[in-house]
Amino acid sequence: MATILVTGGTGTLGRHVTERLSADGHEVRVLSRSSRPHAVDLRVGGAALDTALAGVETVVHCATSTRGGDEKAAGNLIAAARRAGVGHLVYISIVGVDRVPLGYYRSKLAVERMIERSGLGWTVLRTTQFHDLVARLLGALGRSPVMALPGGVSDQPVEVAEVADRLAGLAVAAPAGRVPDMGGPQVRSFESLARAYLRATGRRRAVVDVPLFGETYRAFRAGGHLAPERAVGKGTFEEYLERRFAD
Repeated sequence: MATILVTGGTGTLGRHVTERLSADGHEVRVLSRSSRPHAVDLRVGGAALDTALAGVETVVHCATSTRGGDEKAAGNLIAAARRAGVGHLVYISIVGVDRVPLGYYRSKLAVERMIERSGLGWTVLRTTQFHDLVARLLGALGRSPVMALPGGVSDQPVEVAEVADRLAGLAVAAPAGRVPDMGGPQVRSFESLARAYLRATGRRRAVVDVPLFGETYRAFRAGGHLAPERAVGKGTFEEYLERRFAD
């Protein structure tokens, strides 16, 4: 079985990928800033990163930060992967990184381009947003008595465990370049998602659509982050909410 390193292997997606690969009998190394024995800050790199990659055949790169530093981290990872003779680098990206002018999306797109030019065998999968991210956003918006939503915006949340299954499958296959996007099963208005969240949490809030301004908002409103033609996910937002708020 292959030796596979998962960056961000303790995170929302990475831990699921690690579990899937381990269950299939692969030797999996988890790399994050706090995991032992491979505690590495990818933005710094160094000898500890080289040690973590020694003998690794495939890297699944799940580590990311909305606070910046992804491009620096990717540069260090790619350089170390070359030194270690890694044969396959699998990267998780986001649907719409080339259409929505959000700073974090631009950084993810830049990392895609770095991987494509790396000289390594590579695979990139773009997915829509995970259920838990949508729930966290709605939870923050629901702290106010009035839940103000971005008017006219829809989303297509996908189950993180299904994305992990897809990534694990890609990791043990040959490098495939940019593979087809993966979207959740339904394109939903934010209002419908918000009302489902309120029902599941037992909250009562007024829900109001608020028109916003700017290029990023227009791109989201136009559906630049959606993949309706790739609605291959199975788990719905309601099913996720039922599990999360079962008590």
